[in-house]
Amino acid sequence: MLVPAAIPIAHAVADTLLTPGRAAILGAVQGLTEFLPVSSSAHLYAIPGLLGWRYEGLAFDVALHWGTLLALLAAFWRDWLELARDALAGAGARRGQARGTLLRLAVASVPGTVAGLALQDLAESKLRSLPLQAVMLVGFGFLLWFVDRARRGGRAESAPGWGVSLSVGLAQALALVPGVSRSGVTMTAGRAAGLDRVSAARFSFLLATPITFGAGLVELRRLPHGLPAATLAIGVVTSAVVGLLAIRGLIRWLSRAGFGVFFAYRVALAAVIVLSRSHR
Repeated sequence: MLVPAAIPIAHAVADTLLTPGRAAILGAVQGLTEFLPVSSSAHLYAIPGLLGWRYEGLAFDVALHWGTLLALLAAFWRDWLELARDALAGAGARRGQARGTLLRLAVASVPGTVAGLALQDLAESKLRSLPLQAVMLVGFGFLLWFVDRARRGGRAESAPGWGVSLSVGLAQALALVPGVSRSGVTMTAGRAAGLDRVSAARFSFLLATPITFGAGLVELRRLPHGLPAATLAIGVVTSAVVGLLAIRGLIRWLSRAGFGVFFAYRVALAAVIVLSRSHR
């Protein structure tokens, strides 16, 4: 497994055992930061090193995404059920609209899928650079805040058209780089395309569902062989519960406020990463 050597180890020798308690903590981190626009990958890589824990690897990170997938399904199962029902048995106009929405979601998932498969090894090695993560945290955090401030308002759309869908799908491919934040960059693209905050967040979460499911399937074969199933289950369940709370909380927040607080947090996290390197 890759150890984040760029972060100072908190103890003389890092404990390599993934305990149930640590799995729960990492699951909570994943659930919270996957949906808030602050980059879950940056947190899952940086936090173990700051605490003197072994980094469990990209496969374990993706396994925790099964928890966030459960959170997505719990939050939006009615939307998916309605889309499926209308696409199969809806009246003419509703059927066409549902099928169009499903097709746009499928096509918009392609760029992220291709990038993930093509650059998988790079994502687990060179793209895990902590200085790069710090830069991405600040740069894409500023972009999210700036676009949101510049747009003001926006359209409320439950089924964005092809232009919005493709722009958000292309943006999602950038999330392969830790520190960018999948939710953050897709919300930025949605806001830039004219969606209001809640609509941009909702479409970001719907688009996350198929790619999260696909990534989870691909990475199942790469899970550490010695990892107890109960420990993994604790991480996944914690990720699901915290993720659902994060989705609901973010939607409520965006109905009345913007992304400034998340930009400030990303800058603070980047500063912690930089300072941790300077005190090696």
